[in-house]
Amino acid sequence: MPAPRPSDAIITAFGADPAAARLLPGGRGTTWLAGDVVLRPMGDPVEGDWHSEVLATLPHDTGFRTARPIRSTSGAWSIDGWEAWTRMPGAADETRVLDVIAAGGAFHRAIAHLPRPDFIDAADDPWSRSDRMAWQEEPLLDDPMLNRISDALRPVASASQLIHGDLLGNVLFADPEPPTIIDWAPYWRPVRWAAAIAVADAVCWHGVSLDLLETAGDDPDWPQLVLRALVFRIATLHLAGWWNEAMRERHEPVVAAALALAAR
Repeated sequence: MPAPRPSDAIITAFGADPAAARLLPGGRGTTWLAGDVVLRPMGDPVEGDWHSEVLATLPHDTGFRTARPIRSTSGAWSIDGWEAWTRMPGAADETRVLDVIAAGGAFHRAIAHLPRPDFIDAADDPWSRSDRMAWQEEPLLDDPMLNRISDALRPVASASQLIHGDLLGNVLFADPEPPTIIDWAPYWRPVRWAAAIAVADAVCWHGVSLDLLETAGDDPDWPQLVLRALVFRIATLHLAGWWNEAMRERHEPVVAAALALAAR
């Protein structure tokens, strides 16, 4: 089935040329590029407008930058469910985990003043439910691997703020320019949990050494944050219908290493 395409009128309203529109790889097969304008479905309009308002004026620094949203000719951030962003140079590199974490740290310092948005509590998708499971705010799925992790969970002292919960594949590098943060997935959790998710993703999916589970963090909460990152990812795979024996085999050594780290 062909990927949904924004209409010529929508592309024009965001200041781009419809004749130049082409489907981009990634982006779940729904993201289009027309010149320097990236168009994609907005999703939840409340969250989408909030993203746009924040990122339109968020100050950048030497540690990070973000794409800027583009207003339509009507002044709205979206038209018929489509939003537009400035194209940014660079590419993700999931092996540059510490650089991803550093960029995420700079971004999180820049947004630390923002209050908790109401839409976080209203979200009911696999990622939001799994986030709540990871933090024991919703009953955990009955799965042997998740049950093993759950038995090792202990309280975390780190304070929460807005974070980007999916950093690893959403930091673009175009050295020597600052890394670009894209596709902000907002959660209200400790900043270091974002780093733990990036580490867990890198080790599970991108061939990064298990040693990173230990060396990427030295704060007392780190082992617990890693365990909660694994709960988050494994529960999401279950809820999205993607969990199978191959997934279990991929996660088993990482879970074992994380449990050993937490037991020290």
